[in-house]
Amino acid sequence: MTISAPTLEIGVLVLGLFVLLVEAFAPRIEKRKLAFTAIFGLVAVLAASFFLAPAPVDVATTGFWDFYAADPLAIFFKRFALVTTILVLVMMIDYAPIVRQSIHGMTHQSGLGEFFALPIFTCVGLMWMASAVDFVMIFVSLELVTVSFYVLVSFTRRNPATLEAGVKYLILSALSTGFLVYGITWIFGVTGETNLARVTAVLANPAIETVPALFGMVLVLIALGFKIAAVPFQMWVPDVYQGAPTPVTAFLSVGSKAAGFVVLLRVLQPFFTLPQMERLLTVMALLTLIYGNLAALPQNNLKRLLAYSSIAHAGYLLIGVVSLAGEAISFYLVAYLLMTLLSFAVLIAVAKQTGDNIEDFNGLAKRSPFLAFAMLIAMASLAGVPFTAGFLGKFFIFDAALRHDQTTLIVVGVITVACGFYYYLKVVRAMYWEVSAIDTAVPVSGLSRLTMAAMIAGIIFLGVYPQPVLNALRPPISQPAVTAHP
Repeated sequence: MTISAPTLEIGVLVLGLFVLLVEAFAPRIEKRKLAFTAIFGLVAVLAASFFLAPAPVDVATTGFWDFYAADPLAIFFKRFALVTTILVLVMMIDYAPIVRQSIHGMTHQSGLGEFFALPIFTCVGLMWMASAVDFVMIFVSLELVTVSFYVLVSFTRRNPATLEAGVKYLILSALSTGFLVYGITWIFGVTGETNLARVTAVLANPAIETVPALFGMVLVLIALGFKIAAVPFQMWVPDVYQGAPTPVTAFLSVGSKAAGFVVLLRVLQPFFTLPQMERLLTVMALLTLIYGNLAALPQNNLKRLLAYSSIAHAGYLLIGVVSLAGEAISFYLVAYLLMTLLSFAVLIAVAKQTGDNIEDFNGLAKRSPFLAFAMLIAMASLAGVPFTAGFLGKFFIFDAALRHDQTTLIVVGVITVACGFYYYLKVVRAMYWEVSAIDTAVPVSGLSRLTMAAMIAGIIFLGVYPQPVLNALRPPISQPAVTAHP
């Protein structure tokens, strides 16, 4: 049995509507059951993604397939979005008591249904973005994701820091949307097209004016720079990451960044023939690497440290963009998914007992050896210790840069990796060498423990054998590689 690729998004959308309807018409139901329903539903969609029908042959020039791609890159990132959402929902179940304390409502479960439903609609937007090969579809799917995050970031509205984070994210995201629309307008004005394949064909004409098109692309790059947290568009990241509910911070850090990079890879294809674009991306990558790593050094709050770490990792991913290394970027994002969500999962468990500062992790190895080991693996992978997925991710990025003679990026990248060892290992030192006045074990649910163990295994397994991820990006040998756009 085979299904078409758009069926995946339709299935997730129906699941989200079902969760909302149950929330509205069954007020007495235990709301955590909605989270389990969402998780099982997304797992079913993920399983269905392995039974997709082949993409249509490259002959259609109009209609649905004109703006929708079902190539290996799109399918890979659809699965990426599904896995990310499943893991975030598991984290949200643990975070539910904090949400209950922060919502004004008639019952102690008020707001939980919406809290579990919104990530599903965010996942739909992320999946559409993975297949978007037309500027109109890119804009619509991007706004679906952004509007969902507006609500999620400010969900625990009794917390002033959360409200501040929501306002900052709303204002700056709306500004970035303006840049995106204006950039698309310029590109359409020059080429008369919004489909990326046809834009590429028009720009190949020597008679076309490249300066207005390049200006439009710069505006689009500014908007996407906001989504991926690249310098100088990163000003929102530390405050929003710290103020937002921790599972939402994890979702922002992984899901939004991955979607931004897959869109960036598609949008840049028509413009990489212009030498100015490569120089601009190189400068952006250098600034992002330097700022993200240096700003993370003095941080004492773990959420802010991971926020600046997110900026630094955007810099490494931009090295892959400059080097046209799609496989390296995809593998790095998978590694980033595992190690970042693992660190946030441990943070949620520890923060409920003590707090989210690094000193709150003092003596964690004695109180909860499993959580300390999980955080150790996450920090080691983020730093790039050998035999972890994070190490191979950086290795593939630097290898691609070396083959494209990006010497400056390699030198700066290696130096900033050394900076990362310092601030990541601060957390390890606190857990294993510092003494804590608290000797009570940190409670962890069975589902969370199982999820953390799976992520630990994934980090170590991919650090030794990366082939499953790399093979997932390649079309099957039995059928030709096809795309859904002309």
